[in-house]
Amino acid sequence: MNTLKNLLILMVSVGFLNSCYTFTGSSLKDEKTVQINEFPNNAALVNPALSQQFSTDIQNRFLQRTTLKGTKTNPDILIEGEITDYGITPTTISSSTQQTSAGTIQQSQNKLTITVKVRYENKLHSELSFERTYVDEAVFNSNLSQSQIETSQVKLVTDRIINKIFNDIVANW
Repeated sequence: MNTLKNLLILMVSVGFLNSCYTFTGSSLKDEKTVQINEFPNNAALVNPALSQQFSTDIQNRFLQRTTLKGTKTNPDILIEGEITDYGITPTTISSSTQQTSAGTIQQSQNKLTITVKVRYENKLHSELSFERTYVDEAVFNSNLSQSQIETSQVKLVTDRIINKIFNDIVANW
């Protein structure tokens, strides 16, 4: 009896959650097409691959996780913007030390910060349009190489920013 009751509660809960949000982009009303322009990198410190990678990743997110179709003419939704800041700054030097053959070294950390300005225009429901700035960061050990920073930390930060943009547009959070 308890198993049947638990199963019924589970089914009702899943039905309720599904009606609140679906993963197919159905929280978009009548929108069928999207145009996502390239996000130029206008930061003072330029990561040469960032603009292309960010633009591709945000396009893929919307085209793969919604029912929207990409277009270059008369889209229902237009998403554009620019990368306005990209920086790596030192954050901490720990008090713990590490003994090596070369002597004692202190561990330190750096912080990567990326800022993206986004303009979202919904041509069918203009009240949903907005212009916002998204910022995210990651703290990492300073002993990472530039290549490691580019492949892991930049990807982590841009994925988080794209997630925020996606949620603000599709889920209207």
